[in-house]
Amino acid sequence: MTQDSDHSPGRARHPIRVVSERTGLSPDLLRAWESRHSVVEPLRTEGGHRLYSDADIERLILLNRVTSAGRAIGQVAELSTTALAEMAREDDEARARASGVGPAREPADAADAFTAEAIEAVRRLDPDGLDRTLRRAALALGTVPFLNRVAGPFLHQVGSLWHEGTLRPAHEHLGSIGMRRVLEWLIGSTSRGNGRPRIVIGTPSGEHHEMGALLAAAAAESAGWQAIYLGPNLPADELAQASVWTGARVVALSAVFSPEKGALEAEIRDVRERLPPGVTLMLEGRESGSIDEVMRGGRVVPIASIPDFIRMLEGLTSRDAP
Repeated sequence: MTQDSDHSPGRARHPIRVVSERTGLSPDLLRAWESRHSVVEPLRTEGGHRLYSDADIERLILLNRVTSAGRAIGQVAELSTTALAEMAREDDEARARASGVGPAREPADAADAFTAEAIEAVRRLDPDGLDRTLRRAALALGTVPFLNRVAGPFLHQVGSLWHEGTLRPAHEHLGSIGMRRVLEWLIGSTSRGNGRPRIVIGTPSGEHHEMGALLAAAAAESAGWQAIYLGPNLPADELAQASVWTGARVVALSAVFSPEKGALEAEIRDVRERLPPGVTLMLEGRESGSIDEVMRGGRVVPIASIPDFIRMLEGLTSRDAP
């Protein structure tokens, strides 16, 4: 009995040097992952030394595998060991397909499959299933393809099905809340380096639909910008002052629905006139194409798509390159 207990997977008995050797992770990186992301919780001896279990080592090996494939530790740290093992297996299969062993599924097909799976989770009112599907899609496709090929189409389909009466308001609310959680997770898991250019993101006064703005914030973070997300329904003076206080180079607004075209035009014009010189104003959403007069003012740049938005941000940062 004693021998079995000593070698049980949950027993903490391995010092950090052994764990480093078995996992391929340096002691410094192990400590950083533990303190910042709580990836495992080793026991401590009376002298303060860490002791890890076999289960800890298994989890750390999987974390090393999935982060080596290009994922940020913040995106995978909260996943269960079972989910990490499945992700590592999928990575192995993808590498095998890429090397010519078996046909690879086209990225567009994968995105469509993830979107359909997420819609089905909404139909079932299954928040856990929706969260798992959306996070798997983000990790498998990468942030920008996920935003462009899954998040955007998902929100559009949920909205359309709700307007048709196929989905009820409860379904639409669950879908929106689930997507919000995943977008906030993507925004929060981006590397937080100093010196990144800043962008203020929100919606103008009277606009309460914020999903487009959240998509823009996640896209900006993925492009290396610091997104200062202010939420919906902000008056022009607040948006302009926020750009001054933060030293933002860009203000990006989302306008999905406006009951009064003239009111939206006046609000966008007011924001534009209040911004400091050199600050770019960008506008995305269905309403951005309906305010031609203010768009012709020269300081409002329309955002046609997430990739278009990324290209514009990259163009701004490339101007600063030596």
